Amino acid sequence: MRGLGPSFFALQPAQALPEPTWVAVNDALAAAMGWAGWMTGSEALALLAGNAQPPGGTFATVYSGHQFGSWAGQLGDGRALLLGEADTPMGALEIQLKGSGKTPFSRMGDGRAVLRSSIREYLCSEAMHGLGIPTTRALAVVGSPLPVRRETVETAAVVTRVAPSFLRFGHFEHFAHTAQDIAALRRLADTTVLRYYPELVGSAQPYAALLEAVTRRTAALMAQWQAVGFCHGVMNTDNMSMLGLTIDYGPFGFLDAFDPAHICNHSDDAGRYAWARQPGVALWNLHALAQALMPLIEDTDTALAALEPYKTAYPQAMLAAWRAKLGLRAERDEDGDLIDELLRLMAQDRADFSITWRRLAGFCSAPGAAQAADRAALRDLFLDREAFDAWALHYAERLRAEASVDIERARRMNRVNPKFVLRNHLAETAIQRAREGDFSEVQRLLKVLQHPYDEQPENEADAGFAPDWAAQLEVSCSS
Repeated sequence: MRGLGPSFFALQPAQALPEPTWVAVNDALAAAMGWAGWMTGSEALALLAGNAQPPGGTFATVYSGHQFGSWAGQLGDGRALLLGEADTPMGALEIQLKGSGKTPFSRMGDGRAVLRSSIREYLCSEAMHGLGIPTTRALAVVGSPLPVRRETVETAAVVTRVAPSFLRFGHFEHFAHTAQDIAALRRLADTTVLRYYPELVGSAQPYAALLEAVTRRTAALMAQWQAVGFCHGVMNTDNMSMLGLTIDYGPFGFLDAFDPAHICNHSDDAGRYAWARQPGVALWNLHALAQALMPLIEDTDTALAALEPYKTAYPQAMLAAWRAKLGLRAERDEDGDLIDELLRLMAQDRADFSITWRRLAGFCSAPGAAQAADRAALRDLFLDREAFDAWALHYAERLRAEASVDIERARRMNRVNPKFVLRNHLAETAIQRAREGDFSEVQRLLKVLQHPYDEQPENEADAGFAPDWAAQLEVSCSS
């Protein structure tokens, strides 16, 4: 972004964080970046706390966007600053501090992040990476006794985020609508194609091709979110990645009891970003991106044609994900009904999303196995036992029809049905201990979430049902 010119960013030094201390360091990511040795020194702490400036300074980028379906105008990095781009063994990565103080785009905010939200982002971005879902990554969290007021007074923290790019739909919306600078919009689009979609260079219609490529990546991402029960919570266009990454972890949540209408964001009064609505919202946001690119694409039919693949790519990816979660290898027309009926029963009886899918791996498909212990453990998740038994009969017949070997099928299913996800109560426990000065639970939980498909018997409690008190947890945009 910095190379595009001053209209794209504002130079802004980070505000110093008093008495900084390490809350968490992602040793695995630091090693993969080639930074393991550097991260142990005082220079790293000072830089990632915002107390030292990199050569050339830090900067915030400008963007606009739609928030909760309404045009919000100019937004921008209100509490994030880019340190720059680093060449690493993982490729070129942008390094960003979130919570490092006010920027020209902070509006009425203080530019700070609190310990609570920083720990949540640190853990969830790495949990998503462990699940194999495209995401920004988190390198470290630095804490401070500096008081910050949200609903209550909390303490400040800075999370270091890394990604190939933090480029958003909103960057394009800004130059198309707010700044109305088509030359800048073209520079942004050309740079995006050259840097991140080089296969499109030389295309007869590069901007439509860019829109289609982002459409396909977004469709794939939505299927991955839905398959693990992930709720983003604030899918505004300024929180949508041009690279198809999960970006901006705020009021997110993973489903406990399955409710397709679950709203994880306490601020989302209308339920716009409920779990079941996420794929449709993503398409709405892609239409907003298409509108921003119209000055370059020029032809409406061409832009609409670039969006059209979403209507087939998403359902195909979703159906493939459900089949994989059921351990099905072949494709049959009746699979959709089998999947829909299971989801209906899960929603009706509020079966735990992750536990249901994980227990399905132990399903015995042999004739007359209805009373098998593993089948019973799965059956116990449902109140309507007769309805479940009817579904299980069809499922067993479907497995036998493709000569599925239960042991081999279980292995396949356990590679796509995670045992461990970042449930809100797990994050809350780590946060409460961190507030007391004990950061060990943050790092312990990180290690669990880095291997979500493994059995990890020593961490069995992290895979259990959410406690009753978890239902009282509320997460809002301020998180």
